[in-house]
Amino acid sequence: MEQIGIIGGGAWGTVLALIARKTGRSVVLWAHEPEVVASINDSHVNDAFLPGVTLDPEIRATSDPLEAVASDVVFLATPAQHLRRLCERVRGGWKRKVPAIICAKGIEQNTGLLMSEVVSEVLPQAPIAVLSGPTFAIEVAHDLPTAVTAATEHTRLGTAIAENFSTGRFRIYRSKDPVGAQIGGAVKNVMAIGCGIVEGRELGDNARAAMMTRGLAEIVRLGAAKGAQTETMMGLSGVGDLILTSASMQSRNFSLGFALGRGEKAADILAGRRSVAEGVYTASSVNAMAARLGVDMPICLAVDAVLHHGADVDRTIASLLARPLKAETSTETT
Repeated sequence: MEQIGIIGGGAWGTVLALIARKTGRSVVLWAHEPEVVASINDSHVNDAFLPGVTLDPEIRATSDPLEAVASDVVFLATPAQHLRRLCERVRGGWKRKVPAIICAKGIEQNTGLLMSEVVSEVLPQAPIAVLSGPTFAIEVAHDLPTAVTAATEHTRLGTAIAENFSTGRFRIYRSKDPVGAQIGGAVKNVMAIGCGIVEGRELGDNARAAMMTRGLAEIVRLGAAKGAQTETMMGLSGVGDLILTSASMQSRNFSLGFALGRGEKAADILAGRRSVAEGVYTASSVNAMAARLGVDMPICLAVDAVLHHGADVDRTIASLLARPLKAETSTETT
């Protein structure tokens, strides 16, 4: 793992390049935007997505994704809905047994597939791992303490990722449950939008705590139906990511929900943003997955209704509060 390729020149892809350089690796980063490539190579900054951070001058950016995948390991840090197209673009240059470390958090629209399932379809020659957890890119860039999960069914790959890319301030824990890590990382974005709506509507901290807790119950139910381990959703890539994303205006999804709660329209909010709020797309695809698996996810349905079907925020909240009373956990019988 000496030559590292990164697909995605956003904030997280850029931070991964910084981490790889701190551990002594050579880095080639592909960015979609020519101005980002030029800025990284010429000025050693990525002001478009990670302003105020000086980059290691040895980080090399490229407009050709095939250059990035000609590496010992490749981090896939592109937005989730673009992942298939980019994997198809580099398929011919992806060497056999070069690992794909998925950093995108989402569920593919139309197919309802997890990111690992997408990559497996397009790049069957690549061993797969998922890197997920509670991370604001700017904090990692400023070397603030952070812990994440590397989830993979390949034990040696998980160990190699943890040993090669952990630093004194960036700690990687291993997991053998990539499905659980992906369910947690994807669905928490939808829950964060819901929590933002609660905050924007000034419904109080009690309501936000209830939203997060019942949201976690939905994440656990969906994960179990998909074959994930419950303890994964209780870890960094589940409840840890949910707590971070659902309580801070640094979160793109929470801040979008906050604006919705204040009465702004989703289309107007998104038109003024450059970075992607993954929960906007995951809201519909997670409900399709839940319906297919027979899982009840009322919060996700409510968020999707507000985002994509013109549902009134106050009426949607009222309908959630009017749901039948029931036991909190499935183990209660009385």
